[in-house]
Amino acid sequence: MRDSDRQILGIRFHAGDLASALERADRGGLVVVPSAPVLAGLRDDPAHREALEGSDFALTDSGFMVILWFILRFERLPRISGWAFMRALVDRPEFREPGASFWVMPSQDDLEANVAWLSSRGIPVDRANCHVAPVYPARGRLEDPVLLAQIEAQRPRYVILCLGGGVQERLGFFLKSRLPFRPTILCTGAAIAFFSGRQVAIPRWADRLFLGWLFRVLSDPARYAPRFWKALRLAPLLVRYGSHSVGRRQGPA
Repeated sequence: MRDSDRQILGIRFHAGDLASALERADRGGLVVVPSAPVLAGLRDDPAHREALEGSDFALTDSGFMVILWFILRFERLPRISGWAFMRALVDRPEFREPGASFWVMPSQDDLEANVAWLSSRGIPVDRANCHVAPVYPARGRLEDPVLLAQIEAQRPRYVILCLGGGVQERLGFFLKSRLPFRPTILCTGAAIAFFSGRQVAIPRWADRLFLGWLFRVLSDPARYAPRFWKALRLAPLLVRYGSHSVGRRQGPA
């Protein structure tokens, strides 16, 4: 773990700025962007915890986690949201090269909308560079040999997993463990959907003020309100475990 990293709940979080996170991601490996609800559920699935702890680094996407860490440790962490990371990533010359990226989408509709948005930004993504994910098991280790073969054959520089939290990390960990080369595997979830229209648009000011969750709740209360209510479970986890894995038998940090 780098000296600049911060270990929180056993996960290596990047504690630098956005530019250094992008440069670090370009070197390959598994990059995760866990939300507060995802972190709050770490005790529920050992395979999910294994994937997050086995990532090369995580982004501080959760404003709630950043606030709690400051309250508990009096340490300010720079926040890098998945929204900001994706917005900057698609403008990098390396990312815009033909065949540079491979996308795993949650549905055919998402594929069409996201590829159309990428095309409008001048980023060529062929349908052959995409994979519509099947319904993966909710818990336990994941395997997808069809996806693995596709990525191995195409050898893209970036693999972007646009799936739900708790699923994409386990899938990313499987790919990292099995691929014979080292692409950058990004678990950015719905980040691209904020731009393509598949999710509610979040203004830049709202992202900077940690209010992206509020826009999502207002857009679909029945779907998102319970999810973010679950995020409150993160507070006692941080109090008890601090920098340590929630899989350890004894805490606190």
